[in-house]
Amino acid sequence: QIVKGDRPIKIALIHNPTAGDEVQPSGENVAELIQATGNKVKYYSSKENDWKKALKKSFDLIAVAGGDGTVGKVARRMVGNPTPIAILPVGTANNVAHALGLTGRALQPLITEWDTARRVSFDVGEAVGPWGSQYFIEGFGFGLFASTMLGLKERKDPILAADVSRDEEIARVLAILKERLEKHTPKKLAVRLDDQDLSGDYTLLQALNIRYAGPNLDLAPGADTNDGLLDIVLLAHGEEKKLSRYLTHCMRGKAAKAKLNVQRGRHLQIEWDGSPIHLDDKPWAMEDGKGKGRANTIDIKIGAHSISFLCPQKTRRR
Repeated sequence: QIVKGDRPIKIALIHNPTAGDEVQPSGENVAELIQATGNKVKYYSSKENDWKKALKKSFDLIAVAGGDGTVGKVARRMVGNPTPIAILPVGTANNVAHALGLTGRALQPLITEWDTARRVSFDVGEAVGPWGSQYFIEGFGFGLFASTMLGLKERKDPILAADVSRDEEIARVLAILKERLEKHTPKKLAVRLDDQDLSGDYTLLQALNIRYAGPNLDLAPGADTNDGLLDIVLLAHGEEKKLSRYLTHCMRGKAAKAKLNVQRGRHLQIEWDGSPIHLDDKPWAMEDGKGKGRANTIDIKIGAHSISFLCPQKTRRR
């Protein structure tokens, strides 16, 4: 808990002013909700650089009002820091908040329960590759998701940039994934998970720290955010119809299970040929084709240090 006796707690609010859709509250509105609890709040925009300095100051709580992108970039800088993070999910997918059972509730009840909330330890993934070492909160991916993310970033998809609702944006991303799935070329990968050789031709490989990926896709239902293990989702060549059916159900708003091959382990190694990959919501590709045709080993595992999220007592982790 973060109760500090009778004194108000000091809260840094890091807010993404462009998160979610037009119905989301402004940063001023969120700050007012926090102040109404009698606690002290200092506002920082995630679009300015001073929020990074806030993480080094003496705050009792770091509140993040945004989507997975904002949560991820704050959390990656908080690895090993004992100060808890409280998520106010106002983004599009909100996968991390969803995994912690924080979605589907109004912001005010979430905020008022902070003083009696519990800390939840949360694993942090670590990927070591040609770029060096980087942390991830949600997951690492190769194949369909990574190439789609890179394609959207490069062309700056006008539909995603438009002023649309959260549901409309998720529906559009689902449609794009399904369309690209039909055209995606599988890649031969040399893959080892602990002592298992999982090499093969893959359309998709995701090393997940949480059960959700992309536009709220429940790819690894058994994932636990504090078990020290990664859930590896493997879509081999010839199994694309499984994901296609699941995407279709999601597009129609139907409850469904992905039923993909999921393996659990501690240490994933991939021989990588320079094809697009992603770490959390950031696509990454070999610049200027350097290294193309040469295998580069990527090592993925749960890091030695965790982070702490704040979860009100009434919520259930999913």
